[in-house]
Amino acid sequence: MIKPLNLLIVSALAFLLTACEVKQIASVLPEHAETGSLKNVKYGEVISQSFDAPFLTMSYGSDPLQYGQLWLPSSGRHEEIPPLIIFIHGGCWLNAYDIKHSYPLTSALAKQGYLVWSLEYRRTGDEGGGWPGSFNDILAGIEFVKEQSTFPIKTNQIVLVGHSAGGHLALLAGSYMDKSKLTGVVGLAPIVDLGSYSDGDNSCQQAGQQFMGGSSDELPDQYKKANPILQTLHPESLLLQGDVDTIVPVAQTTESSIAQFVMPGVGHFDWIHPQSEAFELLVTSLKEITDE
Repeated sequence: MIKPLNLLIVSALAFLLTACEVKQIASVLPEHAETGSLKNVKYGEVISQSFDAPFLTMSYGSDPLQYGQLWLPSSGRHEEIPPLIIFIHGGCWLNAYDIKHSYPLTSALAKQGYLVWSLEYRRTGDEGGGWPGSFNDILAGIEFVKEQSTFPIKTNQIVLVGHSAGGHLALLAGSYMDKSKLTGVVGLAPIVDLGSYSDGDNSCQQAGQQFMGGSSDELPDQYKKANPILQTLHPESLLLQGDVDTIVPVAQTTESSIAQFVMPGVGHFDWIHPQSEAFELLVTSLKEITDE
């Protein structure tokens, strides 16, 4: 049953409009259609989707790219404070792909009743981007939203979600952070083994070496720190992958011992398309993680 949004959220966010640096308050675009049964969608199909623009944009650092965007849960899903989804977009760690391509997903998650904090960060090609700058941005952006004293957050229901290269950063952040401060981590077509991935020959795999500044043979110590599979991951980590993904090989998931679900006929971009079967699985997984 859909319930009215707690007035506490509205009041706190109204305070934030004046208490924090506000970069942008965007207008709301037409809503997308309901979820469906699409499979193996293309990138162009994702970015052609309509979406609800972010309610609020806030800086977590001094660089123009160090900001997060907030989506409120659809009017009325929770009487009490809703779970918080912290989202990290992908794009092969490259500055050619920014936060905007994930708007259909993040606005759709808000329609499911979640408070969504999506992070922009410096990427390869940006000053300060690459390893470890991009990862440090992610950690800073997570801590920023968690430490907002006027921001209503249910601290026992925070889930970190990342897609593709953002899945790599999400898994890694979940391993470096105090694990008691996160409910779970979900990687969507994530890069789990950075070393083996960066040895591949597709354009995104080669971008792994650009992100790191060299190959795993040249920079073994850096790769060890940046590789999720070599860390102690959050105990509630989950990998969601499609078996026809041509950007992140399914072996990145299946050759790990992390809890996982591989969907047949699903490609790389299904996870960020709100009319796909993959999106429905993501929503179901989030409900299970947050015990709704």
